[in-house]
Amino acid sequence: MQITRYIQELLYQHECVTIPHFGAFLTRPFGAKVTPEGSFSPPRKEVNFNPLLIANDGVLAHYCARKESISYESALRLIEREVSSWKRRLQTQTLRFAGVGELRLNSARKIEFIPLGRINFDLNSFGFSSFYRTPLHNKSIEKIMENSKKEDFMFTPEKQNKSAKKSPLLRYAAIGVIGVALLSAAYYFSDQYVTQQRVLAQEEAQQQIEKNVQEATFDLGTLDTVEVNLSATPAVVVPDQVYYSVIAGSFRSIENAERKIRALKEEGYPAALAEVNPTGLYRVAYGRYDTKKEAINMLYFLKYTLKEEAWYLEEK
Repeated sequence: MQITRYIQELLYQHECVTIPHFGAFLTRPFGAKVTPEGSFSPPRKEVNFNPLLIANDGVLAHYCARKESISYESALRLIEREVSSWKRRLQTQTLRFAGVGELRLNSARKIEFIPLGRINFDLNSFGFSSFYRTPLHNKSIEKIMENSKKEDFMFTPEKQNKSAKKSPLLRYAAIGVIGVALLSAAYYFSDQYVTQQRVLAQEEAQQQIEKNVQEATFDLGTLDTVEVNLSATPAVVVPDQVYYSVIAGSFRSIENAERKIRALKEEGYPAALAEVNPTGLYRVAYGRYDTKKEAINMLYFLKYTLKEEAWYLEEK
């Protein structure tokens, strides 16, 4: 069974593809990129690997079962045998996932992931590729400066004065073109500088938030018991606004999803059904929030303080 190929196909459709008892491949979106040197790159999704996410969410097993025309239980057994083989091979060699990347053990005997970066998993950018174009304004400025220097040395002062009297508009036009080109270049590079500074500031703020959350001590106190009456067949969640959710897991059965929600609510979480994923799996969230800050704080609390498995989802 070509599990590595199925993983690559699923990464086009899902933000997270979990391999039971092994780890999970996660995709991270990046916007289009334009550099001052003239390099253009389309929006893309890059792949990372998290060895801590090992709980089976059913996505890979159901996909393998459908592709191989076998039962779900048979697909799970085949995946378990493949994972056992990967773990043995990983002790002495590098595991290669076609189109995704490589896994190997570092000097500390921890799994290290090296992405290939050859495939863009963003379907909205299908068919787009990076390209380079030489900026035009630099050549224009150099050409105008060269013509200006030649004109200064080709004539004597007397002839130059006569030429200036005959065609003063030509000289003024050349000066105007140079000024416009210089202003355009200054505006372009200043805008690039401001954008880079904003990105650096956002990265520093994100690192500070992570540091504060890791050092913080959370006191949840005593939570009151909440009684919730659930209908037999809840409606599928279709958000009419943007929600920021912290996902606990995805389930093929609505009954399993409801059971998970009840368990989380008994622990004191504001659990709820999140947006159904493109393949029809029911996502269960620890909580759905109106602001990204609340969701990120809950995510860091779960991962770094409680050591729970969770991931972030922006529902649009």
